[in-house]
Amino acid sequence: MTGGCYDERSARCASGPAPCYTLSMDPTGQKYFTIIDYVIFALLLVASMAIGLYYAFTGGRQSTTQEFMYADRSMKCLPLSLSLMATFQSAVAIIGTPAEVYANGTQYWFIGCCYILGLLIPAHIFIPMFYRLHLTSVYQYLELRFCKAVRICGTVTFIFQMVVYMGVGIYTPALALNAVTGFHLWGAVLATGLVCTLYTALGGLKAVVWTDVFQTVVMFTGQLAVIIVGVHQAGGLSDAWVKVRDGGRISGIDLNPDPTVRHTFWTLGVGGVFLMLSLYGVNQAQVQRYLSSRTEKEAVMSCYMVFPCLQVALMLSCLMGLVMFMVLYFVMDMLQNFPGLPGLFVACLFSASLSTISSAFNSLATVTMVDLIKPHYSMTEARATLLSKMLALSYGIICVAMAYVVHLMNSSVLQAALSIFGMVGGPLLGLFCLGIFFPCANSIGAVAGLAAGLVMAFWVGIGGFLSRMPSSVQVLPFNSTNTSENITVPAVIDAARPAGLNGLYSLSYMWYSALNSSTVVLIGLIISFMTGPTKGDDVASGTVYPVMRTAQSLLHKLVKPSACCTSPEHTVRWSYGFTVKCIVALGHFNVVKLLLADRWS
Repeated sequence: MTGGCYDERSARCASGPAPCYTLSMDPTGQKYFTIIDYVIFALLLVASMAIGLYYAFTGGRQSTTQEFMYADRSMKCLPLSLSLMATFQSAVAIIGTPAEVYANGTQYWFIGCCYILGLLIPAHIFIPMFYRLHLTSVYQYLELRFCKAVRICGTVTFIFQMVVYMGVGIYTPALALNAVTGFHLWGAVLATGLVCTLYTALGGLKAVVWTDVFQTVVMFTGQLAVIIVGVHQAGGLSDAWVKVRDGGRISGIDLNPDPTVRHTFWTLGVGGVFLMLSLYGVNQAQVQRYLSSRTEKEAVMSCYMVFPCLQVALMLSCLMGLVMFMVLYFVMDMLQNFPGLPGLFVACLFSASLSTISSAFNSLATVTMVDLIKPHYSMTEARATLLSKMLALSYGIICVAMAYVVHLMNSSVLQAALSIFGMVGGPLLGLFCLGIFFPCANSIGAVAGLAAGLVMAFWVGIGGFLSRMPSSVQVLPFNSTNTSENITVPAVIDAARPAGLNGLYSLSYMWYSALNSSTVVLIGLIISFMTGPTKGDDVASGTVYPVMRTAQSLLHKLVKPSACCTSPEHTVRWSYGFTVKCIVALGHFNVVKLLLADRWS
C-alpha cells in the first residue's frame, strides 16, 4: 500500500513513513471542473446511495444482526473478491502509487510478488480456522484461544487503528481535489462521509459489498481511461516507452538485502507478505467478508480471486505513474480537452475512498457490538440490529470529526497518521499468530506480547519519522519536455548508511509489520514460559493450526514412492535408500560447513 499527503500550497506524496518530495504547480494554471465533470461525480454518489437504499428495503430489510453484519452468510465469491480488493485500495493508494512510480521508477511494482504468500496463507490457514469456529467477530477467536481480556485488547487496538485511518482516508482525496480543482474541501468531506455513512447504516454488509463492486468498476474504468489518453498524448505506446526508458523510470530487480533501503525486492516481496497477512488474514474488515460466504470453499475461492484483482489494480496504478508526473495535475491539465474525463477520474478516486471507509464503518460497528456490548448486555434481536445501525452512523460522524482533526495538523502529521495503519496491524497479526501457531502461549504472554509489539511499533515508527524530518527523498531526474516546466523536484543524495539507533529508525516501512509481529511472538513466548505455558489439554479445540501434522503430511506427499513400488518390500527398500541418501547429503553439508568455517576463521 502506498500513502500520500497533500496541502493547499503544494502536492506532496510519500510512500509509508518516507519523507515527502514537493511537486510545485503554477497557481495561475489551476483548472476547474466543468458541468459534465460535476454530473459524473454526483452520479457516483447517487448510485452508491441507491444501492444502499435498495438493500435497506428489499430482502430481510436488514432486520437482523446476521443480515446486517454478515449478509445472511449468502455472498458469492466474485463480488466478495472485488470487495476484498477494494477495501484497502484506498484513494491514498490511487494517488500515491503513480506518484511513487513517477518519482522513483517501477521498483514498487515488485510488491506484487508478496501477493502470492500474502493470500495463500490466509486461504489455507486463517480462513478455514475462522470459518469453522463460526465467529461473528475475529476477536472472538482471541477469547476462545486465550481469555476475554485478550479479546478486548485486540478489539480496542483495531478500533484505534481504523478510526485514525478513516479520518485520513476521507480527508486526503478531498484535500487533493480542493488543491487542484478548487472543489470545496469540506463539501467533498461531508458529501463522502454522509453518503458512505447512510448506505452503510441502511444497507448493511450487502450494500457495502455491492457498492464496492460498483466502485471497483468505476476505479478500473477511470484509471484505464487516463492511461489510454495519456499514452495517446505521449505519441503512442512506442514513444511512451522511449520516454519512460530514457527518463530512467524502468527499474530492474534490486536485490540489496539492506533493510533500511526503502524499496528493494526483499522489502517489497518479503516484508510485504507480513503487511498482506495483517490486511487479508486477521483484519476484521476482510474476515467479515470471508465469514459472509455461503460456504468455506467459496470463502477460500474469494481469497484466491483477490490475487488477479490486486495485480490488475497494481498494474494500472503503476502504468499511470509512467504516463504522468502527478495524477490529479495530469488529469486536470493534460486532459482538459476531454470533457468528463477529469470527473470520471475523480469519481474513481472517491470510489476508492468510499469502499475503504464503508468497510471501516461496518467492521467497527460489528466489533463494537459483538465484542464490547453484547457480552455485557442482553437485548432482543431487533434492538441489537437497531443499535448496530446506530453504531455505524456514529462511526460515520466520528470519521468526519477525525477528518477535521487531521485538517488541523500539518502534512507531516498527516503522513505519520498514514503510517499508524501499518504500525498497528503488525502487532495484531503477531497476536493471532501467537495463538494459532504456538499451543504453549498463554493469556499473560499474549497481553504482554501485544503491549511490547505496540511499544516497538510506535518507538521505531515515530522515532524514524522524527529522525528523517530534515531530509528529503531522492528523486530520479525527470527527462521530459512536455511537463518539466510545471514542476520543481529537488534531487537530494541520500546520506551514508545510518548506524546504531538511527539504523533502527531508518528501517524501511515495509518491514514494520514483520518487526512488530515478530516482537509480539517472541515476547509472548518468553512470558508464557516464565509464567507457565499452556498445556495441550487446556487449548480450545480448533484454535491451533496443526503445524507439525501438516508438515509431515506435506513431506509424505513429496517423498511418496511411485505406484510401481507399492509392495511392502519395495516400500521398505525405498525408505531405506531415501534415509541413506539424506544421511549422506547431511554429511556432505556438514563437511562443507566445516571447510567454510575453517576458510573464514
